[in-house]
Amino acid sequence: MALYVYAITAKAHPHRFDGMHGVGSQETPVRTVTAGPLCAVVSEVSEEILPKRRDLLVHQEVQERLMADGVVLPMQFGYIAPDELAVRQALEENTDAYLNALQRLEGCAEYHVRVAQEDEAPLLHQILGDVPEARDLNDRIRAGDPDPQLPLALGELVAHEVEARHQTLAAGLVEALVPFAREHVTHPPTGDDFLNLSLLVPDEKKDDFMSAQANLAREIGGGVSMRFSGPLPPYSFV
Repeated sequence: MALYVYAITAKAHPHRFDGMHGVGSQETPVRTVTAGPLCAVVSEVSEEILPKRRDLLVHQEVQERLMADGVVLPMQFGYIAPDELAVRQALEENTDAYLNALQRLEGCAEYHVRVAQEDEAPLLHQILGDVPEARDLNDRIRAGDPDPQLPLALGELVAHEVEARHQTLAAGLVEALVPFAREHVTHPPTGDDFLNLSLLVPDEKKDDFMSAQANLAREIGGGVSMRFSGPLPPYSFV
């Protein structure tokens, strides 16, 4: 039978799954498949697994249960192996790589930092105050200058300034936070975000990291919001 794969762990991991059921309508028990020093955490499935709320929550619950007891290599939602043999073969063929990854992630968790410009008014005010050309264009428009090119020119100038300032702020935030991380990944921003950062933070630096990000969130100002989440399974570093 096909197996839904949640994660890979060391064989010595406690694997406390008493009473836990996996994804899918059958709610089969969560268990392990062992090959040498490694285990894959799995449950049997007999259907296509779609990203529905219940199954997403089950997937996350398994990851959190595993993380509470030791290091884990989490799989992204939806990974299905054809059978137990395929799982064992994957573990055997990649033993060294998986063991190295487990060692690299030992004692760490992933944290996300996302930053967006929620209120543009303060930034636009700063740009008009700092950039004489932008201030001149704005004054001419407000004074009733009929030149149809003025709004376009002002819009292009402001957009360039916004992008440049966002890039500078994002770089400064990354520089301030990465000293607390063993590794970091800068993802492409989505939506209104201009920074999407994942950090692999060792447990011994967690408190200092939390204090640093809280201080940055208070100081950032200018209509900018800083959203923080974690600790999370280290998806970005597997």
